[in-house]
Amino acid sequence: MKSNTKRQVVLLILLLVFLPAVAGAGAAERPELDPAAHRIVREGIAIELDVEPLRTTRGAAGELREGDIVHFRFRITDTNTGTPLSGVYPAAWMDRRPEGESSDPAICQDKVEAFIGGSLLSQPELDLNVYYVLALNDDASISVVDPLFGFGTTKLLDMIFLESPGEDWALTGDQATLYVSMPEAGRVAVASTSTWEVLANVDVGPRPSRVVLQGDEHYLWVGYDAPRTMPYWVEPRSSEASGVTVVDTRMRRVVREIPTGSGHHEIAFSGDDRWAFVTNQDDGTLSIIDVGKLEKIADVAVGREPVSLAYSAIAGAIYVTSREDSLITAVDAGSHQVVSRVETEPGLGQIKFAPGGRLALIVNTARDEVHVLDAASNRIVQTGDVEDGPDQVAFSDHLAYVRHRGSEIVLMIPLDQIGQEGLPVPVIDFPGGQRPFGRGSHPSLGDSIVQAPGATAVLVANPADQAIYFYKEGMAAPMGNFQNYGRQPRAVLAVDRSLRERSPGAYETIATLRRPGLYDVALFLDSPRTVHCFEVEVAEDPVLAAERRGPAVVRPLDAPTVALVGEKVSVRFQLVDPATEEPRTDLDDVRVLSFKVPGSDQRRQTAREVSAGVYEVEIVPERAGTYFVFVECGSLGLRINKTGFMVLKAKDATES
Repeated sequence: MKSNTKRQVVLLILLLVFLPAVAGAGAAERPELDPAAHRIVREGIAIELDVEPLRTTRGAAGELREGDIVHFRFRITDTNTGTPLSGVYPAAWMDRRPEGESSDPAICQDKVEAFIGGSLLSQPELDLNVYYVLALNDDASISVVDPLFGFGTTKLLDMIFLESPGEDWALTGDQATLYVSMPEAGRVAVASTSTWEVLANVDVGPRPSRVVLQGDEHYLWVGYDAPRTMPYWVEPRSSEASGVTVVDTRMRRVVREIPTGSGHHEIAFSGDDRWAFVTNQDDGTLSIIDVGKLEKIADVAVGREPVSLAYSAIAGAIYVTSREDSLITAVDAGSHQVVSRVETEPGLGQIKFAPGGRLALIVNTARDEVHVLDAASNRIVQTGDVEDGPDQVAFSDHLAYVRHRGSEIVLMIPLDQIGQEGLPVPVIDFPGGQRPFGRGSHPSLGDSIVQAPGATAVLVANPADQAIYFYKEGMAAPMGNFQNYGRQPRAVLAVDRSLRERSPGAYETIATLRRPGLYDVALFLDSPRTVHCFEVEVAEDPVLAAERRGPAVVRPLDAPTVALVGEKVSVRFQLVDPATEEPRTDLDDVRVLSFKVPGSDQRRQTAREVSAGVYEVEIVPERAGTYFVFVECGSLGLRINKTGFMVLKAKDATES
């Protein structure tokens, strides 16, 4: 997708509504500068900018350095009453000021006009009105993609590395923390969307799969299930090793394990978070848990092989689909009694309620059908014939999207045209790639279609194409795609980093400072019409500066390529200055990361210097497989993701 096209999609409202306002702002009275730093006053309104590091490099107190994760906050208040002003929707950008350029209101206005218009010739260093796209990959990683513009020829912003491949994920309401279940590791990763790093790994029981945050986000609920044959490194923590684990999100620790029944578990909550509902696929039951006491109080029979559930606030009930018994069971969230059973045909799959909570869409994968259920009457009011194994439903503000395993076609159903009994289900479609969705690796529990923030558009992850597509509603085909660099995106998620009103009158976002220099933080406000550039200085970081000059070269020394499981392997390498060819000696922060593909058995070790510039570690592969070895050295600006130098094949002694 071309950069200017995507920027225009995201900033379409600004372009159509605000651009005339920018032109008029120059002729209006200039803002009054307040003696306080980063504060202006105009027409009875004060605008104040705070830029505070969240994660800083080794800078002095109060200093901003390149590489810092910083928090931008615009406070907008009425100067007469001090009342915070809500709903004013500011837009902002951070642009590096050319050497010798002064702070000029006319130049500032020109910049803002160019930024709103999406000019390829004038792109800001940081756009504070953007979102990032995350892909849950088939290996032990999550790709972080900037969909608007990237660095050089790539749009890959960062990578989050996991202990093992992820299965499902949940994002907090403030979009600051991401939880990812890792079945092979028996853990849930807690990752920061500010630093794109894993902050903690929480042991949650065998084979964790579905992860769901309850409404107030106090607890994270994780479904776990021990198969009959467990991997030797995963020990069941309960004699009834199937149920849900409850994690305190503040403490990042398990507070309760609740056995519920056997089989895979889906999880939902009542609107007040008083009750948790958990399906037990092998037992054909719905467990009801008192959230306050963290105790199971009842099991309700809901038909053989319950596969999906959803809560309707309008009906005050939980709806469960069972694949084998072809039932849609409604259970009252207060009385816990079955209030309705709707019989259909075998093959039912996912159920999801459209915005509003009255109409639910239910796929029948075996019969290629989509049902529309009205929660007001607990009746199926419409059924649409589709094709090729519908398996996932997603919603935007105006459309329902239905994905198919056997096809690349995505169906769209207008939400304002369903719910009338007896009428056909209107369907339109677009190609969500080139290959059928089912040809990729095993599907994730996470959504593969999500709405793009700030746009009437969706993001579609196609694992078989190794790509994520951007579809603008009303178009015949996607406007473009983001390649996933050889990995299969099994699920997709959008992290919105645009300025959002987090509290009354406070508009905030988070970004990473990229380069040193003097910057303009350009602000545009429609009412009162204001264009202003705040001055911000970013200092150089010595480590990043050294990296720009070129890190040390890693030269393997007699590196083995094959090893036996359980035996020590000596890995030696030399660090050499790229300019002088001289060895880099006396370094005490040289570290080696080794792991088994796709990401298990990770081990970090500090290397010891055995001769001038030559460093050594000993690796013991614990299981057969392929191991990658990487080197890092912070003092040299040598980063792990740029230093892969060795691949080690570990074999059992019995292998020939």
